[in-house]
Amino acid sequence: MRERYPEIVISAEGVSWQKKGQMWLYRNNVLHVSEELQNGMPADVVGEDGEYLGTGLYSQKSHITVRILSRNRDEDIDTAFFIRRIREAYEFRRSVEPENMTNCRLIFGEADLLPGLLADRYNEFLVVQISTYGMEMRKDALYAGIMQVLQDAGEDVKYIYEKNDIAVREKEGLTRYEGWYTQTDVPAETVINENGLKIRVDIAGGQKTGYFLDQKSNRVLVRHLAKNKRVLDCFTHTGGFALNAAYGGAADVTAVDVSAGALAKAAENAELNGLSERMHFVQADVFAYLETCTQGQYDLIILDPPAFTKSRRTVDHAYRGYKTINKRAMELLKNYGYLATCSCSRFMETENFERMLREAASEAGVYLQQISVTQQNGDHPILWTMAETSYLKFYMFRIIPVK
Repeated sequence: MRERYPEIVISAEGVSWQKKGQMWLYRNNVLHVSEELQNGMPADVVGEDGEYLGTGLYSQKSHITVRILSRNRDEDIDTAFFIRRIREAYEFRRSVEPENMTNCRLIFGEADLLPGLLADRYNEFLVVQISTYGMEMRKDALYAGIMQVLQDAGEDVKYIYEKNDIAVREKEGLTRYEGWYTQTDVPAETVINENGLKIRVDIAGGQKTGYFLDQKSNRVLVRHLAKNKRVLDCFTHTGGFALNAAYGGAADVTAVDVSAGALAKAAENAELNGLSERMHFVQADVFAYLETCTQGQYDLIILDPPAFTKSRRTVDHAYRGYKTINKRAMELLKNYGYLATCSCSRFMETENFERMLREAASEAGVYLQQISVTQQNGDHPILWTMAETSYLKFYMFRIIPVK
């Protein structure tokens, strides 16, 4: 048995959450913190009766006081521990994403039992995000561990870009920043191959970590449905769904986004894949653009909006936004047309999103004939004891008129 770490004693409520598998320990459940425990160091979490519940890294400032790493009291939270976890995450991706290993999420925080650490790969680039004090303290070892695991597997990764300009770091007492880890003057763009499509990714200037990897499998579903159809892709960003629709044989694809810069990237991607002739790019507010369309103009409409809500306080406002665009899309589609619609906000919970879809369909005078319901791509796994890891909801319907 290893030497015991300093302890944090928690309340009965905290114990009940830990026994359900929750990996976050909140400050309001803490009864006592050992005086020898320092910020960012491992701590053993115990109940008032001394029952061991888990080990994690202590955060002195955050409301999330501990993020659990292990339920094994004999396990040392050392460099070897993190390398084992990183290797396990890599092997998982090699099983579920064998064709996309050069463009995938390699580490997804809590879902990979590595809370506070995200890592996405784009060819020779690794884009990393660290959100907790304890992981920041260990970042040199973590980066070295990731590179070691990849190199041992024969993967060609050379550069690390840190995307640490995220608000949650401030809650941990960390500064926000972004830039190359050790390298300088590295070209910050690369072209990935996503299921046969060439996609230009802007490592430094792109949204999130450069690209939306979580929709990969859903984009393929749209590809398979799009043949010979007139397609409208709303909130296209750099063209992910629109490109897949064109690649799948769509007769015509209109891609709409409010960002001129994103549309320029989408047009570049269309040209890269020889799809420009069947694709049209429109800079417009999607809500306004939908009002200019006519019924029957499109056979397939895709709604992939940004998160309309990033907190529970604004869910009602988001609900109205989702309902507005979904109802309008249902009204516009020709009889027996197709709708692909989604939400990437974890605060817009599945039950709420489905209620919105039912209301929109009722008011639009249509039936929703479900084709499929999916979530995020397999390289963004969902840990069932951590609801926070489940956020993307993706629905495909055929639209049937109420007669």
